[in-house]
Amino acid sequence: MNEQQNTALIQKALEAFGRGDVETILDYCANDCEFYCPGPAIVPYAGTKRGREEIRSYFDVLIGTQSDANLTIDDFVAQGNTVVAIGRYRANIIATEKPIDSSVVLTFKIQDGKITRHMVIGDTAALAVSYTASAATAAL
Repeated sequence: MNEQQNTALIQKALEAFGRGDVETILDYCANDCEFYCPGPAIVPYAGTKRGREEIRSYFDVLIGTQSDANLTIDDFVAQGNTVVAIGRYRANIIATEKPIDSSVVLTFKIQDGKITRHMVIGDTAALAVSYTASAATAAL
């Protein structure tokens, strides 16, 4: 696939995320796809997920612990088999009723028309605070 096709694939996957359509996202992933979301253990979906079942659980936890999620993408940058989406992510953490509002950079590797690797880069400190009952606890 060329860079325009790769970018269109990622746009479709992110549109599916906006609808909460995990099955469509999984259809865009290779069987051995890897998702990486850095963050401390307080963030229940942080870490590396491999394969469709682990990626499904990633989305189940993300969707199950947040409400009013809104991902906006301002720019796409594509080179070869890599697409980078730059934007902002906002949501509310259900358990703490705290918001998260972070700039994000989403990187994707694509091979044979499927996502093979995805990494989320955002404000993990702010995310940890949002998942914690108090800001003081997050500093521990």
